[in-house]
Amino acid sequence: MTLTLLKNARIADGTAPEPADPVNIVIEDGRIREVGANASADTDEALDLAGLTVMPGLIDCHVHVIATTANLGLNAGLPSSLIAARSSLLMRDMVMRGFTTVRDLGGADRGLQQAVEEGAFTGPRLVICGKALSQTGGHTDYRGPYDNRDVSWYAQSLGAMGRVCDGLPDVQRAVREEIKNGAQFVKAMADGGVSSPSDPVGYLVFSVEELKAMADIAKSFGTYATGHLYTDEAIVRALDAGFECIEHGNLISDATIRRVAQEGIPVVPTNITYDILAKSGAKFGLPPESVAKIADVREAGLEKLGKMHEAGVLMGYGSDLLGGMQTEQSGEFPLRGRYIPADAVIRSATVDAAKVLRMEGQIGSIVEGAHADIIAVEGNPLEDLTLLTNQGAHMPLILKGGQAIKKAASV
Repeated sequence: MTLTLLKNARIADGTAPEPADPVNIVIEDGRIREVGANASADTDEALDLAGLTVMPGLIDCHVHVIATTANLGLNAGLPSSLIAARSSLLMRDMVMRGFTTVRDLGGADRGLQQAVEEGAFTGPRLVICGKALSQTGGHTDYRGPYDNRDVSWYAQSLGAMGRVCDGLPDVQRAVREEIKNGAQFVKAMADGGVSSPSDPVGYLVFSVEELKAMADIAKSFGTYATGHLYTDEAIVRALDAGFECIEHGNLISDATIRRVAQEGIPVVPTNITYDILAKSGAKFGLPPESVAKIADVREAGLEKLGKMHEAGVLMGYGSDLLGGMQTEQSGEFPLRGRYIPADAVIRSATVDAAKVLRMEGQIGSIVEGAHADIIAVEGNPLEDLTLLTNQGAHMPLILKGGQAIKKAASV
């Protein structure tokens, strides 16, 4: 049994506009055993966090740990061994920014997840969907107009974000295979996208019957389907088919915002990716035809943040960055902070993010029984969200499952 005592912890998890009064936190074997003003334990390891703000480990609800370059067609063809090595570095950097859990939206497999669990790779806790599902010519089909080579190999390539499936039997098989392979939820490319060549934003890709089959199978396995979705028409189709989460949602209408708020459907905006892609996408390998699509969704996505917040939509924190742009993962904090209150921004990466992942009580909050994922921040992020940026420079302590990923001499 291992015991750790954290003293004088002023917790800020986004549920209040100011940090709470100081408490002590007892950690036993990677879990939080007790939280309270008088909590104590007979242990040699006691850390005094007075003067710091203590937060649950951050959660990014939309990442791609296998996206080692913004040119995803090129990425799909790289050796899986090289992708795994590069992915280990991307994941290490994520956890060093304070992200102790990430939800991968296409590409990461059970092998990467197990490598982190076993300690072979240092990284955040991985929640995976396996391969995202695309139809021929849709998002994650990177062949372009002059290439009709077979793409069945996508399903076995670690560097491929998705796999191609067409028609009900093929879709049903693909969903079942991904869940059999360890997927914890199902991801469908239910709209066109920026990074692929043949699918303009607003392209209604899968048929309603195919979408419904995905959602039905996911639900029958005790999980859910989420969709890569931009336009309101595509969002409504997916919701009507039984999808229970929306990724991006940049072009959602006011009426649909009211609907998702009423039905409790989570939305994961990913605005930092469009900001960085617009400025630096070409430099990082994004093809010109993809750069041209960014303006269609960039400004609209920022406008919708305030509307969704006012309507009470459950929003998760998402970055969705590719390749070398992943260093900007924490940039979503100050970007969102220009449109919604700081406590709501933080909540989207803690308590609300845990709800998106359906892991309430396990991550995203400092409560008895939760994983001991805890970070300490110099200063008050509720007053200055930039304290959560700069590659974790303001985080002298990062614990994941009670283990110190980072522990400065000052702690």
